[in-house]
Amino acid sequence: MLTLDISNLRKISRLHGLSPAEINSLEKIRNRKHGFYEILDDKNSIEKIKKFARQNIGRYKHFVVLGIGGSALGALCLQQSLSHIFKPNNLIVVDNIDPVLIKELEETINLKKTLFIVTSKSGTTVETLAQYYYFRKKTDAAKLKPQNHFVFITDPEKGTLREIAKKENITAFEIPENIGGRFSVFTAVGLLPAALIGINIDRLIKGAKRGGKDFFAEQKKLATIQYLLYKKNKSINVIMPYAQKLIRLADWYRQLLAESIGKKFNNKGKQIHVGITPVNALGATDQHSQIQLYNEGPNDKLIIFIEVKNTGKPLKIPAIHKNLTFNKLLQTEKEATAAALTRNNRPNITIKIDSITEETLGELLMFFEGSIAFLGELFDINAYDQPGVELAKQLTKKMLHA
Repeated sequence: MLTLDISNLRKISRLHGLSPAEINSLEKIRNRKHGFYEILDDKNSIEKIKKFARQNIGRYKHFVVLGIGGSALGALCLQQSLSHIFKPNNLIVVDNIDPVLIKELEETINLKKTLFIVTSKSGTTVETLAQYYYFRKKTDAAKLKPQNHFVFITDPEKGTLREIAKKENITAFEIPENIGGRFSVFTAVGLLPAALIGINIDRLIKGAKRGGKDFFAEQKKLATIQYLLYKKNKSINVIMPYAQKLIRLADWYRQLLAESIGKKFNNKGKQIHVGITPVNALGATDQHSQIQLYNEGPNDKLIIFIEVKNTGKPLKIPAIHKNLTFNKLLQTEKEATAAALTRNNRPNITIKIDSITEETLGELLMFFEGSIAFLGELFDINAYDQPGVELAKQLTKKMLHA
């Protein structure tokens, strides 16, 4: 069960922390229905994903996701969080167009034993289409049938990928129109790659449903805290899991927070230029790179720790302290770091999960998605568009055709 510990906010001065009255002042605000939560009840889509995975899980040596942004980060998060850290599985996520990356991928895979999962919400993403056309030319040259080596995840009706899928009878999964790319981890965007590497997506969905309910529960008011502290000039949020497996979760949340909340206009068309800057950190690693700044630098941050209660069988450390384990050392360092921040009047909260499983990860991901939707309402902005990104896309196309 996910819990949110906000007790340290009450221990620091009123100037930098929050009183119980402030924390509860926005209690009556509730979310509207959102596609990213309703998709959890789409049993037909989930069964289609599971069937495809069963039919293909043993056919290929590599599953290669071609995508960028929300089309890649969810899959990366699920892979890192739920796989063995040092034993690689057969999923490769290619989320950039760096030519060195593309060339070294080509040198790594056997095209005959590779399934490319081409993912684009619009079906027209320039970077993803560039990746697709490159490897499509390679598979054509090898006389491989595209139906056997490509699967698309895209818009239900329109876009280049949908057109190709219809014309060439390539399997294509849908991203519902009411779900944006960065909210799509519980669609085929995240679930298909996960299922293909053996992740139990039923348990993931079960946890996500619980996470949706948790979002409205007492003490799970992350959005309220972020909003009120923003009003107190805390415009940077540091997401700091004390778990190596959750480092990609921080990457995923970084996009979710930055693109959803960083906006020029509110819903009334007024120019406001709001936004919370997300920063990634990893405990205990970044105690030795970032915590100095957070303790003694500008007091403009909220530190969001993620703590895993059960880190497995105790792993004893010889010759330091009697009966000291890595588990206890990590936990103690997290508590000491939070205590030091609190003593320095630096706002910090802790999200606690029991362990890292499909269910707890699903719960955590949905908790974050729900909190972002709520945060958008508090700021009175559209949390689901990204006009700043669209402008850069338009300029890129213009420059390429100049």
